[in-house]
Amino acid sequence: MIHTRRSYGGMCVAPHHLAAEAGRDVLRAGGNAVEAMVAAAATIAVAYPHMNAIGGDGFWLIHEPGQPPVAIDACGAAAGLATPAFYRGHDTIPERGPAAALTMAGTVGGWDKALKLAGRWGSAMPLPDLLADAIRHAREGVAVSRSQQQLTARHQSCLSLSPGFNETFLIDGQAPHEGERLRQPRLATTLEHLASAGLADFYRGELAASMAHDLDAAGSPLRRDDFSSYRARQVAPLEVSLADVTLYNLPAPTQGVASLMILALYERLRVAEGESVEHIHGLIEATKRSFLLRDRHVTDPERLPEPLQGLLDATHLDREAAQIDMHKALPWPHEPAPGDTIWMGTVDREGRAVSFIQSIYWEFGSGLVLPESGVLWQNRGISFSLDSDSLRGLGPGRKPFHTLNPALARFHDGRTLVYGTMGGEGQPQTQAAVFSRYAFHGMSLQAAVSAPRWLLGRTWGEGSTNLKLESRFPERTVAALRAAGHDVEVLPEAYSDTMGHAGGIVHHPDGLIEGAHDPRSDGGAAGW
Repeated sequence: MIHTRRSYGGMCVAPHHLAAEAGRDVLRAGGNAVEAMVAAAATIAVAYPHMNAIGGDGFWLIHEPGQPPVAIDACGAAAGLATPAFYRGHDTIPERGPAAALTMAGTVGGWDKALKLAGRWGSAMPLPDLLADAIRHAREGVAVSRSQQQLTARHQSCLSLSPGFNETFLIDGQAPHEGERLRQPRLATTLEHLASAGLADFYRGELAASMAHDLDAAGSPLRRDDFSSYRARQVAPLEVSLADVTLYNLPAPTQGVASLMILALYERLRVAEGESVEHIHGLIEATKRSFLLRDRHVTDPERLPEPLQGLLDATHLDREAAQIDMHKALPWPHEPAPGDTIWMGTVDREGRAVSFIQSIYWEFGSGLVLPESGVLWQNRGISFSLDSDSLRGLGPGRKPFHTLNPALARFHDGRTLVYGTMGGEGQPQTQAAVFSRYAFHGMSLQAAVSAPRWLLGRTWGEGSTNLKLESRFPERTVAALRAAGHDVEVLPEAYSDTMGHAGGIVHHPDGLIEGAHDPRSDGGAAGW
C-alpha cells in the first residue's frame, strides 16, 4: 500500500483490518471518535491477542477542535501484595506465568473514562453496539494472522508453561497456522457480560470477583481490593512547540517525553534533505540523548525526580541539541526494554480525533489466561526492579515504566495529526521517522509510514542493541552510517516486523481526512 487513503466522513486506522473496520462502522453509524476507538480496541483485543488484550493497559490522547487535548492514563498499578518480599528467592521478577501478572489491567477502565468524557459531545451509542463486533469475532473465530503464527511458534516453549495458554491459543497442541480459525468463547461471554453489566463491572462487579479469584488461585499477587481501588485518570499531556506545530504525548509513567524530545532536538539540527544520511543520523543521535535523559527521569508519576515538562524547555533542548555531532555517532551502551502493543487512530467528521495505544507488554504478556473469563493478563510489572534503591523499584501501588506513548500534533495551519506505533523502544524512533518525513520533509502520509525504517536497540526478542536497518536502504547510506561510527546491521527483510506497526490520520481544515497504515502489519485504514 503506497497510496494515502482519503475520506470526509471519518476514518479508523489499526494494525488489524477487522479493528479498523469496526471503528469505521461506528463512525458511519453516527458514533464519535471515542466510541469508534472503543469498538476498535475491543475488536483488536480479540483479533490480535499476541499484541494486546483486555487484561492489559491503555493510554489515550483525545483532540476536540477548539479545546486543549485530553490525556487518559489507563495504566494499572502494582498489587498491594507486590513487594520484593513476595519475590524472595528471585533476582528479577519472573517474566512469564502468574508471578508476572502483578499489575492491574487498566485498559477497560480507560475505555469507560473516555466514553464518559465524550458524553459531552451528545452522541451516546449503546455499549452493546460498540462491543458487538468483538463479541462476534471471539465467538465465531478470527483467521490467525501471520505475526500471531510466528510469535506463537517462537515463544511456545515458555508460554506453554503459563496456565491457560495452551487451551486458548494452540490448536491441537500446536501453534496455529496463518489463516486457521481461532475461537475464544470464554472471552466472548466476558465481553457480552461487560456489554450488559457495564465496563465498571471489570473492577467492581461479578467479573472482578471472578478474575480476582482466578488470579489468586494461580499464584498472582493481585486481589479483589486491587480491582476495586483502580481508576483510570485524566492527566495533563506533555507538549512541545516547534516552528509550525505543537506536539503532544503522555506524561509518566510513559516514555512520551522521549518521543517529544527526539523531534524537538531534530528540528534544531536544521537538516535540509529528507532520507539523507543527515536525516537518519540526526534522528538516531537525538534518540540517544532523549533515551539517556528518559532513563534518568521517568518512573511512577509520584516518584519523579523532577517535572518532565522541564526537559522540554527550549533552553534545555538547545543545550542538548548542541551536543549532537552530525559527523560522529555517540557510543551506545544503553540496554533497551522490549515491548509489544498496538496503536490505533480515529477521526470523526467533526474533526474530533483519538490517538490510542493498548498493550500487554511482551507478546502474549504473562501468558496467563484466566480459566473462567478467558482474559489474558499482561506482564507489564516485570519492568519493575527488585532493587529497593532503583528509580523503578517495585512497591505496592506503584505504576511501572511504560514504553507506550500515543502521539498527537496540532499544526498552526489547522491540521491535526494522530500517529503512533507498536514496538517497545522502537515507538519513539518510528514516531520520529514518520512525523519528520511527513511534516519536515514533505512526504505523503502513507509514503512516510511505508518508507524504510531503522531501529536502535533491541525489540521483539532481539538480543542485540545495534542499529538495525531494513534492506531497502541504499548501500551508500549504509556505508555512510558505518563510517560515522554506527554499528549497523542490515536486516534481510524489506519490510520487517522488527520496525513495528505504525499508522496515522490527518484531519485538514476543509474536512478532508487522510489515513495511512503500515504494510508491515495486518492492518488497514478504513474510511467512509
